Amino acid sequence: MKNIMKIFLLLTMFLLVSCGGAKEEAKTEGTGDAAKTEQKSEGQAEIAIVLKTLSNPFWVEMKEGIEKEAAAQGIKVDIIAASSEEDVQEQLRLIENLLGKGYKAIGIAPLSPVNTIPAIVEANKKGIYIVNIDEKIDMEQLKKSGGSVLAFVTTDNVKVGGKGAEYIIGKLPEGGEVAIIEGKSGNASGEFRKQGATEAFKADSKFKLVASQPADWDRSKALDVAANLIQKYPNLKAIYACNDTMALGAVQAVANAGKTGQILVVGTDGAPEAKDSINQGKLNATVAQDPGMIGATSLRILVDALKEKPQISPDVAPKEVPVESNLISK
Repeated sequence: MKNIMKIFLLLTMFLLVSCGGAKEEAKTEGTGDAAKTEQKSEGQAEIAIVLKTLSNPFWVEMKEGIEKEAAAQGIKVDIIAASSEEDVQEQLRLIENLLGKGYKAIGIAPLSPVNTIPAIVEANKKGIYIVNIDEKIDMEQLKKSGGSVLAFVTTDNVKVGGKGAEYIIGKLPEGGEVAIIEGKSGNASGEFRKQGATEAFKADSKFKLVASQPADWDRSKALDVAANLIQKYPNLKAIYACNDTMALGAVQAVANAGKTGQILVVGTDGAPEAKDSINQGKLNATVAQDPGMIGATSLRILVDALKEKPQISPDVAPKEVPVESNLISK
């Protein structure tokens, strides 16, 4: 009888321990699943994009293109921008702040060819992939500093400027005096657009490029530059502006001078206000980039980099990825 009681007690203890373990295992597994779900819902983005500014419709459209692509891929991306296109130091600080926040890939649209180089070098040291967007970084200086980017995604800005000038040439078969309003001095995008327009005008002997002056991407500055050009060159036939913001300032200067319809104005970017101005018969044309596609393409390259793990090295030349532009006129 005592032996039977001992066996019964041993069996009871075994069952209690087994059930307790099973409950504990079930509890642990449940907690693990909940933790995984919580981690996924609260997971940080692995990719960040730093744009020039969000005060210009061009960059807003690029942001929207990035967000649309991120949604299509089911990923999260953080997008930030400087408060203006003038503050190169602020943009550098924004990028430097990102480097310690766990991002694995960053897209950068620099405000100048050199301002982001220190941050890119540090990012490379941390194994963070970088894609250069729109404004080309000084690749020679970047390489000398020990940094690199995977790709450069932009519109061919020489062709953009050329398209703007060719529109003017086509509308003025007799030729005449023309002028260019540049962006910020030293800014690569603006310099390439100026180059393309200058080459097109100079290739046609019927045209005389009388002036090419910067207005720093600013509307009010462009208005003043255009007003001075109109006064100084009474026979001026057309103005090509390196972005739409400045083109709209030039349109206002032409109107103020009572020369609407007499002086052609062509801009760049395809901004909504520029398109409205074209429909109203004020701005003659704009060479529209596709900022949404530029942003989406940049994001896709960053996503692929996280999957494929390419080498980060200043000895590896970045891939250049062009996105086509289109001329818009009435």
